[in-house]
Amino acid sequence: MSIEVGNVVEGVVTGITNFGAFVELPEGKTGLIHISEVADVYVKDVHDFLSEKDKVKVKVLSIDDRGKIALSIKQLQEKKPEAQAQTGNSSFRPQRQSRGPRDFRRGGRYNNTTASFEDKLSKFLKDSDERLTDLRRKTDSKRGGRGSRRSD
Repeated sequence: MSIEVGNVVEGVVTGITNFGAFVELPEGKTGLIHISEVADVYVKDVHDFLSEKDKVKVKVLSIDDRGKIALSIKQLQEKKPEAQAQTGNSSFRPQRQSRGPRDFRRGGRYNNTTASFEDKLSKFLKDSDERLTDLRRKTDSKRGGRGSRRSD
């Protein structure tokens, strides 16, 4: 079987790098499966999916002018119907379950419905002042304190 774009061929993994895996194809040719073409899921390390001397079926994606052969395992894998329905918005983030509309006025730091506006304001100002003081203390210690500024 000749190696042409679109064909599915079987080969043997000969080497694994941080950017993909080299596969020896029929006729003694070598192609590369880029890390993005190894699996449908995020691939941090190719070793998690492939190891040397594994027999793999690959699809030939392209052959460039210099004879480099781009391969893919991902394009051979059948996508699950429920996965296609969820990934219709092309976002990798899983959809959260609907919990109804959110009311941001409820809950939170200052949730005391019996307190008056003045009480809530004074609590906010106190918390804010404490946070600013803490932040200044941490920042000043990294700079060497307030009194240690150089005079030129």
